Order: sequence, then structure tokens, then C-alpha cells
Amino acid sequence: MQHPKVILLDAVGTLFGVRGSVGEVYSAIAQRFGVSASATLLDEAFFQAFATAEPPVFPETDPEEIPQCEFEWWRVITLRTFQNVGLLERFADFTDFFDQLYNHFATAEPWFVYPDVLPALEAWRRIGIQLGVLSNFDSRLYLVLKALKLEEFFTSVTISTQVGVAKPDPQIFGIALEKHHCDAREVWYIGDSLTEDYQGANSAGLRAILLKRSGKNT
Repeated sequence: MQHPKVILLDAVGTLFGVRGSVGEVYSAIAQRFGVSASATLLDEAFFQAFATAEPPVFPETDPEEIPQCEFEWWRVITLRTFQNVGLLERFADFTDFFDQLYNHFATAEPWFVYPDVLPALEAWRRIGIQLGVLSNFDSRLYLVLKALKLEEFFTSVTISTQVGVAKPDPQIFGIALEKHHCDAREVWYIGDSLTEDYQGANSAGLRAILLKRSGKNT
């Protein structure tokens, strides 16, 4: 099989994942603010809030204002998460709590790199395949890639919040392709979501590869 010219990869759930669970991270930081919460219930509430949120895109927004829009998008999800478990009013200062939580996810601490990632990236780079990240994450992705020592492998990073369109919209794949000056047929896209990654990449004409991550790796 002929090698692709470019391999684009999703970020969360493909390159790296959350240590334990989102609920565990939320619970641990809430504890610092005197709020005890079940990690399991928080995890369920988070994914419910996340699933019903509008995509994190801010078209026609001044680039300088995008980080604040990202912050506010995640603040609303976190607020709904704690609202759903009936604990929002327990916080003396929810804004301070969320500020710490948001910054925490910009570090390496809550994340782990899947064990198959580095060997694959090194092998692809060795044979001259260009690598890029295409994600519905936010601007913190640059900090996370650097903190996890993955930054050096990628010649492009395309983030929904910065380009005003989110997966599975074919447009975001087209934006990533332009950065590599190549045709969709020369590109593979690897991700863990059937809808956002596999179907999105397919509809944009890329060769889509669905990655099935089983269990938790910590």
C-alpha cells in the first residue's frame, strides 16, 4: 500500500486521554474549594452537558477575543455539570474554581499519551509523512501538545474554535488540507469518533480510519 503524503489526527481520545475520568478531575479540584462531589455523577453530568452544547465555533469573531469565547463556552458546560448534580450553590466562588479547573486542563497533569502514539508518530516521521492535528478542542491544545512533548511531530494544528467550523463539517478538513498543499486523496485521517472523525473525513474525501480505544489507559 502506498504511503499517504499526510496523516491528520484527532487529539483527545486519539493522541491522548484524560487520566481516570473527567468526573475525577472535576471532583478533585472541587474538593479544594470545600465541595464534595461524586466523580461518577459528575462524569455523567459532564457528558450530558457536553453532548447538548453547541459546537465550539466562533465565526466572524476577532481572533484576540477567541480565548475568552473558549473560556466562556467551557464555563457554561462546567456550570451545567454542577447544576445537574445539585452542587452549584455550594461554591463560595464558582468563578475562581472554574479558573483553576480551566488552567489545569492546559497542563500535562490531567492527560496521558496513549502507549501506541509515540512509536507511530516516530515511524511516520521517519519515512517522511507530514503530520497534523485536527481537533474540536480549543487554543489550550497548543499548550497540551507542548506539555506532553508531542508538539515537535506536527507541522500543522487546526482547531475548530480558531477556524470557525467544527468536525464533522467537511470545511474544517479542507482548511487542514490547505496547510499541507495536498489533495484529499493523499491524506489519511485518524480519530476515535464515528460521526465527527470517520464520517466527517469520509465526506471530505480523505481516507478515514476509525480508532477504537478500549478501556482506560493511565
